[in-house]
Amino acid sequence: MTDSPLLLRLAVALAIGLMIGLERGWKQREEPEGERAAGLRTYTLTALLGGLCAILSGQTHPAFLALSFFGFAIAFSAFSWLQAKAESNFSVTGVVAGLLTFVLGAYAILGDLRIAAAAGVTVMAILALKQPLHSWLRRITWLEVRSVLILLAMTFLALPLLPNRAVDPWGAINPAEIWLLAILIAAISFAGYIAVRIMGSQVGVALAAAAGGLASSTATTVTLARMAREHPAASPLLAAGILLSGAVMVGRVFLVASALNGALLLPMAWPLGAAGLVLLTVAGLLFLTNRSGDEEHPDLQIRNPFDLGMALKLAGLIALISLLTKWVGAGAGDFGLTALAAVSGIADVDAITLSLARESRNGIALTSAALGISIAVAVNTLVKAGMSFAFGTRIAGWIVAAASVAAIGAGAAAFAFAGFSE
Repeated sequence: MTDSPLLLRLAVALAIGLMIGLERGWKQREEPEGERAAGLRTYTLTALLGGLCAILSGQTHPAFLALSFFGFAIAFSAFSWLQAKAESNFSVTGVVAGLLTFVLGAYAILGDLRIAAAAGVTVMAILALKQPLHSWLRRITWLEVRSVLILLAMTFLALPLLPNRAVDPWGAINPAEIWLLAILIAAISFAGYIAVRIMGSQVGVALAAAAGGLASSTATTVTLARMAREHPAASPLLAAGILLSGAVMVGRVFLVASALNGALLLPMAWPLGAAGLVLLTVAGLLFLTNRSGDEEHPDLQIRNPFDLGMALKLAGLIALISLLTKWVGAGAGDFGLTALAAVSGIADVDAITLSLARESRNGIALTSAALGISIAVAVNTLVKAGMSFAFGTRIAGWIVAAASVAAIGAGAAAFAFAGFSE
């Protein structure tokens, strides 16, 4: 037991029991008095009982607390069993909640008050979110369960087995670091995929495009462009979705790069911030001026990004770009890195972003890394404008192209301004 006053610890134990009891009692508020095995008062007293047993164990013997918990568990489970038998209810949640309440009451006396309080709030939140959690569980597919299993295997099984050192003569390829980067970017994409799944397609073009930009801005662009071809009247609205998806992509690149190397935060904030702001502003204006009740909502068919094949391809691409970055940086200098970034941006911005952010900690100048990432984003943005023409309508294409050129111009001006102001 630490130096916190005993009365304060008992008050925290009581508050934990009150929180859990409030949730349990509210769920059973319609049941007649006397037909509930445990409610508001029972859970509150349970936490207080756990706290007092912890105090007594300190004054007698540590085994007193264990025996008290064992006796409480038998009694509480017996009453809950009688209730379940009478109601033909096979849920064991109430029993687990009761045992947790006792343990948290004891821990509030013996342990860290902040952890005890946080755990109590967490238990209450999990109990209160029964319906949303069950609804989410009904909607989840085997594909998504498998993806989570692959994520866990990649992180906790494969990653520790990979050598955490450079394995090539040029010191560019660190298998463990490359695999960790692949996990990072795939996890971000998976978060966007889940966002689309949870929100659904009927929430509107803006919300779906923003979530799609996290998962795959390229796939989102193709989907919205094709919808524009099928529904020409909605071209401005769907072009707004493409631009919003691109703005989210720009923000994602900025966050990933600055997370890998905090020193890139300021050099990249100017160009990417300016470009993203232009895309976001134009998208917002288009959404405001093209509101009506009959626009089509896109069903973004984004492939689950967290499968093993995708992870292996991404890791291989990162390794290749890392190696090329090392070679080009040593032989061709900044011009070579700029050309490599431009070529990489045609197909993907993630690999070059991760590679340049990583190498900026190992010799590449911060300005060169920021310029390379910005050029990759600019090229990728122009490619999406071309996709809007190829897969969509001329109106959507011109809107996306004009906004993209303006965004790139703003980013270039901001980069030049930041360079001169240093």
